[in-house]
Parts: sequence; structure tokens; C-alpha cells
Amino acid sequence: MKARLTRLALAAAGLALLPGLAQAQKSPPNNTIAAQAEQVFRSAFRADNPRYWMTRLDQDEAMRLCSQYRDNPPAKVRAQIEKAQAATIRYPVDGKLIGDWKEGEKLAAVGTGGHIGFIQPDPPGRVRGGNCYACHQLAQKEVAYGTIGPSLQHFGKLRGNSDEIVKYAYDKIYNSNAFTACTNMPRFGLHNWLTPEQITHIVAFLVDPESPVNKD
Repeated sequence: MKARLTRLALAAAGLALLPGLAQAQKSPPNNTIAAQAEQVFRSAFRADNPRYWMTRLDQDEAMRLCSQYRDNPPAKVRAQIEKAQAATIRYPVDGKLIGDWKEGEKLAAVGTGGHIGFIQPDPPGRVRGGNCYACHQLAQKEVAYGTIGPSLQHFGKLRGNSDEIVKYAYDKIYNSNAFTACTNMPRFGLHNWLTPEQITHIVAFLVDPESPVNKD
């Protein structure tokens, strides 16, 4: 008797789902639903928001493609993204790519900056750092670090500080997608999160022999 009741309950549940299935078949195509969702999302923001806040909602071509392919684009698209992103890299006016490692050490540890909104915006003068320890191991004395990215401890000790290595480090920090499309690493220089000069300081933190990154 219990088994029969169970079968009846399942059958009733199936019938109850039929109207929902029929409605789903009549639903607009995915691109229409996405457009409607986007409209609802944008309308949730205040009309008096500064424009530079709202620009954060707009995807550039690389982000659009990475979203489209769920961060795993085909080889041709991947190469397209990396080529376009490499073209965005800009260098300091003086051409010097190695700055002051002590300044780089500070920037690598700073995780503040970037707050928008009317409740808790960044105060004037708030430093925006790289927050590098959120993803990487760097100086040995810092025991709290993330593992999303590879360990960078002894970066310069292992790789040296040739012009090629220095340029690679600078370019990777400026726009990581120039090397790996759809990577999790932020594009610090592209979006002016860090200035070219600040990036040179972080490069120094990585490659300078006197930097704690390269000390045992």
C-alpha cells in the first residue's frame, strides 16, 4: 500500500510539472533572457552614480570572450585575446622597468582600495596596492598567502634579472592576459589600478637580489 501511494505521489508530481515544462518551452530564447536580466541588473543602480563607477559594469572584448567561452576559449580565440592584450602594454616614460624593491614590498602587501558606492567609498588618498599575497607566496617572512597563483618566492634567485626576465615580469603584471587568456590574475596596468612606475617597484621586489623575496 505504501509503495502504491508513493507511485501515485510521484505521478501527481509529474503532472504538476507539466504546466511548468510547457511554459519553459514558450520562454524567449536565451539571448533575450540575458538581455532582460542585464536590463534589470543595471536598473538596480542609482541614477546619480558617477560614470566611472558604472564603467565597471561594461565588459571589454577580452572579458566578453572569456565569459562566452567560460574561461576556456578555443586556440584561435585564445591567440586573438593574447595578441590584443599584448598591444595594450605601456611602459614608463623613462624606459626603466626596475624600480625600488622597498616600495614594491609595500605595494605587494597592500590590499586596500577600489571601494565604490555611497556607504563606504575610498577616502581621498587611499593607496591601491597589488594585494599580491592574496594569490602568491613571496617574501619568506610573510606566512599568510594564497595559493591561487604559483609561488614567487626566490623569483629572481631562480630566474635571474636579465632584460628578458624583467620585461616578462613587467608585462605579466601590467596585463596578464597577454600571456594567458582568461587567467584569474588581474590586469593591473590596463585598468590603471597600478601606474607603470608602481609596477616597476613590484618588479624590483621580485628580481632585486636584496629583496626579501630572494632571501633565504
